[in-house]
Amino acid sequence: MGFGWQELIIILVIVALIFGTKKLTNIGSDLGGAVKNFKKAVSEQKTDNSEDSEKSNS
Repeated sequence: MGFGWQELIIILVIVALIFGTKKLTNIGSDLGGAVKNFKKAVSEQKTDNSEDSEKSNS
């Protein structure tokens, strides 16, 4: 039993009223930056691991 589109719109309106649209924009950009940095760190970790395994195999 998930949320329907009507419930999601109501929740979005309530959140916008509580925080304001400017604050939501800041939260969204901060969250996007955090996800971007997380993905970058994961890809760097995979690269480091593959380089380490290549060094140990040779």
